[in-house]
Amino acid sequence: MSRRESIYLTGFAHKNPVPAACRIGGYLASGVLTGRDPESHEMPSGLDAQVTNIFAHVRELMHAAGGSTDDIVKMTFYLTDYRNRDALNREWVAMFPDPASRPTRQVMRADFDGATEVQADLVAILE
Repeated sequence: MSRRESIYLTGFAHKNPVPAACRIGGYLASGVLTGRDPESHEMPSGLDAQVTNIFAHVRELMHAAGGSTDDIVKMTFYLTDYRNRDALNREWVAMFPDPASRPTRQVMRADFDGATEVQADLVAILE
């Protein structure tokens, strides 16, 4: 049996043959997480809805991997307007309310196709 474990989500899937994340031992790395609606699989218009969906995917991913959001050590966000962080900060503080126990975060500018305004990935250490 391989020590590498692919993590798939019911409400989120890539069009290409890749899992949502991969785990080796306690190390977990995600692929790109988008703001697609977990039920309709459509990309909603607007950054607020897309950011809300990304954080829902993060919660589901961490649960599916056998961990929690407390195990996340870094998240990277890619935004079409990287200075527009209100929605991101709102969800960030809701998920990580304790300033003394937040993962690190990086935000970078990106260009996407279609209605996509944000994507993210994460690294976590599971015990």
